[in-house]
Amino acid sequence: MDLRNVGGEPFAHAVLLLNSNGMDVFYKGNSLTYKIIGGVFDFYFFSGPTPLDVVDQYTSFIGRPAPMPYWSLGQYVGVRQHHRFKCDEDGRLGDVGKPGPLDLYLVDQWFHQCRWGYHNLSVVEDVVENYRKAQIPLDVIWNDDDHMDGHKDFTLNPVNYPRSKLLAFLDKIHNRGMKYIVIIDPGIGVNSSYGVYQRGIANDVFIKYDGEPYLAQVWPGAVNFPDFLNPNTVAWWGDEVRRFHELVPVDGLWIDMNEASNFCSGKCTIPKGKQCPSGTGPGWICCLDCKNITKTRWDDPPYKINASGLQVPIGFKTIATSAVHYNGVLEYDAHSLYGFSQAIATHKALQGLEGKRPFILSRSTYVGSGKYAAHWTGDNKGTWEDLKYSITTVLNFGIFGVPMVGADICGFYPAPTEELCNRWIEVGAFYPFSRDHANYYSPRQELYQWKTVTKSAQNALGMRYKLLPYLYTLNYLAHTSGAPIARPLFFSFPAYKECYGLSTQFLLGSSLMVSPVLEQGKTSVKALFPPGSWYNLFDMTQTIVSKGQYFMLDAPLHVVNVHLYQNTILPMQQGGMISKEARMTPFTLIVTFPAGASEAQAKGNLYLDNDELPEMKLGNGYSTYVDLYATLKQGSVKIWSEVQEGKFALDKGWKIEKITVLGLSGSVDTSGLEINGSPVANGASNIELSSMKQMHLQDVEDGVGKKKSLMVELSGLNLYVGKNFDMSMKMGVQG
Repeated sequence: MDLRNVGGEPFAHAVLLLNSNGMDVFYKGNSLTYKIIGGVFDFYFFSGPTPLDVVDQYTSFIGRPAPMPYWSLGQYVGVRQHHRFKCDEDGRLGDVGKPGPLDLYLVDQWFHQCRWGYHNLSVVEDVVENYRKAQIPLDVIWNDDDHMDGHKDFTLNPVNYPRSKLLAFLDKIHNRGMKYIVIIDPGIGVNSSYGVYQRGIANDVFIKYDGEPYLAQVWPGAVNFPDFLNPNTVAWWGDEVRRFHELVPVDGLWIDMNEASNFCSGKCTIPKGKQCPSGTGPGWICCLDCKNITKTRWDDPPYKINASGLQVPIGFKTIATSAVHYNGVLEYDAHSLYGFSQAIATHKALQGLEGKRPFILSRSTYVGSGKYAAHWTGDNKGTWEDLKYSITTVLNFGIFGVPMVGADICGFYPAPTEELCNRWIEVGAFYPFSRDHANYYSPRQELYQWKTVTKSAQNALGMRYKLLPYLYTLNYLAHTSGAPIARPLFFSFPAYKECYGLSTQFLLGSSLMVSPVLEQGKTSVKALFPPGSWYNLFDMTQTIVSKGQYFMLDAPLHVVNVHLYQNTILPMQQGGMISKEARMTPFTLIVTFPAGASEAQAKGNLYLDNDELPEMKLGNGYSTYVDLYATLKQGSVKIWSEVQEGKFALDKGWKIEKITVLGLSGSVDTSGLEINGSPVANGASNIELSSMKQMHLQDVEDGVGKKKSLMVELSGLNLYVGKNFDMSMKMGVQG
């Protein structure tokens, strides 16, 4: 995407090169150079002229982002195990030995601690309960391959995750409204007693090399890779997902290692007289007998792209590029499509199970992946640099048509500091996809491990859960128009050149700006505010009126600055510990006018539906859409709604209990209040009105004196979300 300002007018356009072959890309400040080693050269031009127009045009071509279930916007934690380590009495890692009382399966998502033992289901249960005790919101518990039997897909460890106990645990969390997701890697273990492998061989589903299934190594040891370009593979994969779902009723699937990642390179065979993997040493060390493949131009092309950023051979630690897919397609041409094709097959499989809306998280992506899957940004480091870089990555993927995206909170590796975890959860709580995730070598990092992090998590995630109706509406808008959930500031302020290169702040939707601390030891943040009035979402009496300038904001350890822009109506709820309970709480509408304005207008919207249904649309009888409007004119405030298909919201009984209006220049009393055309007499209803003066971070002269503004709250309302309402109130003069 290119955005330029010509004579004060912004113009955006974009170009897509749709090519799946290997390439180098060079950026030189004023030019981009693509060096591509094969394939089709299809170029597409998207004319804009706004950034939102570009993404709308782009996603209309590549596929609109997938609808996400409501619970997917909640907070995630999980556990992971690759192999067993032994700990001494002080909790230090030692050599692998026979199982003992302090043995554990180290985990890959917050939960990996020698002295606590994550090798069985009881530890996962403890994690869930500890989140409850700490009053930290939690919607989804994840398992990496610790639930598996020998790291094999679609299996259960009969000792550590016995099916009867796992099903009882799932009944318990499902009854609370929580969900359960597990990992699946594409590599299928070569094992003659493994049903998934046997059925794969019988259906001829694997990528070939010299006429035989291509042999690689991932966590189970020797594996073959399914060829998702083959229709037989898609059918086989769907059947395996169905079989596993009958075994364990998971709520989504996490597809990892699907670049595809291979611990070996070249042409490999299983060594004779040697166990592979051996059970000693890291599981990612190649233990197959392998030879380099250099005999073809597919494996050793004339131009050497900078594969993996390491100047290594093109087939390094992945599928050999002369391997063959269905219908003779070479891996050389299809490599970049692997994770994409797996996401399509997995989406089809999940949707075919119970007719529910699928949730899939994929590490590998391609043009169009957002139509099928969410994405996390891979194995980021627990460093301040990567915290900062995570914002850039999340914003990029929104532009790429993958709006449901986030980075591993606190970093995947190595050990983050307590301060970094505080600051990361304050950012990560506002990622579209918010998940805690860490490497098994890191010490314990659950959000409840540090009191300071617990407080920051309660604060930031508490606000996220209040914002769920707004985030879900953004999910709907992403699905229907491609609009990113998290956006660079220039999406809303394309004419304001100062924000073009800004990647330390971001917007959720068009109006909600997050300005986090991204540097060690800082208790304030220098934040850019585009012109207009901005209101602190955590304390709406705090106002910033900007001419387009930087402000220094206080940001002690537990504080993240989130500001709402003028001319907005923001729907919120009261929050809760899980999205299911948060979703049924009463609504509040936050209406923002420019501070002290005499005339203004504001808009907002709200989308609600049965999020189990595959489609996210109006017209099915299970959805409601509401446009919200407000005007300030001639001393009167008017607020009203226009509802489409209100029956669903009415059946749910959702009500608006409170309306907060920000930026008013005068007070309001109930004597001038009318709702749906009827006056509301003083003392004749449960409606309460209160007002507070707003504090301006920087006084702005208006030619007469210092600007003043009020926050006015109306509570005790009883307005059905599913019915049109209109309200008006008259203002007095502020003292």
